[in-house]
Amino acid sequence: MVCGWLLPARKSCVRVVSKSHLSVSSPCKFLGPEGSKKFLSSKGSKSCVSSVILETGHIDERAVCNAIAPEKDVDGFHILNIGRLCLDQPSIIPATAAAVWEIVKRTGIQTFGKNVVVAGRSKNVGMPISMLLHTDGEHERPGGDATVTITHRYTPKEQLKIHTLLADIVIVAAGIPKLITTDMVKEGAAVIDVGINHIHDPLTGKTKLVGDVDFEEVKKKAGFITPVPGGVGPMTVAMLLKNTLIVAKKLIY
Repeated sequence: MVCGWLLPARKSCVRVVSKSHLSVSSPCKFLGPEGSKKFLSSKGSKSCVSSVILETGHIDERAVCNAIAPEKDVDGFHILNIGRLCLDQPSIIPATAAAVWEIVKRTGIQTFGKNVVVAGRSKNVGMPISMLLHTDGEHERPGGDATVTITHRYTPKEQLKIHTLLADIVIVAAGIPKLITTDMVKEGAAVIDVGINHIHDPLTGKTKLVGDVDFEEVKKKAGFITPVPGGVGPMTVAMLLKNTLIVAKKLIY
């Protein structure tokens, strides 16, 4: 059995990962940042606990992430794991970035010498995705050997379009619905949508989940495109479970 703690920012509970299923106990009281660090120090250090997952919220995320033992850091957010990732060394890779990398590899999308735009510079998604794609394919932790351009919220829309029209691969993790439209993508480009946005659907009157790409229009032009929901999300879950096994079997540390 693999035993791990799931520590949300708002509530704390325990997740136990057994052979083929997940179970979550009843939530406890809100711990806060200091309480979370004490919890991790006392509970997370136990030998029976192989992994810790943090659900972030309105807390000092970096301080709490660094309180997790790096060898039990399923999210891959500990400063040691991020540092190893940036130095092309084997590390626990953040699940969303790992999901994008897995999709690229499994679908056979070529990255060597290709132009890639990553829209979004978050330390948990945009940055690790960029590191995986641009680093040397012959290093200890092989990368994609791509030329990567990172854009963000202060990149003017007209400049973003210039970059995306040159890109063979467009990866979007900005949190802006329909940020990427069909006129911004070249014919045959691969488009990977990491965005998660809840918007009002005027047809149903309900809230629906969409990504950052105008999917229905861009899919007519793209050579490859991931939907939202049903694209990067399920692969992220799979990569989180993969990380759980990696730390349980001590494959990195």
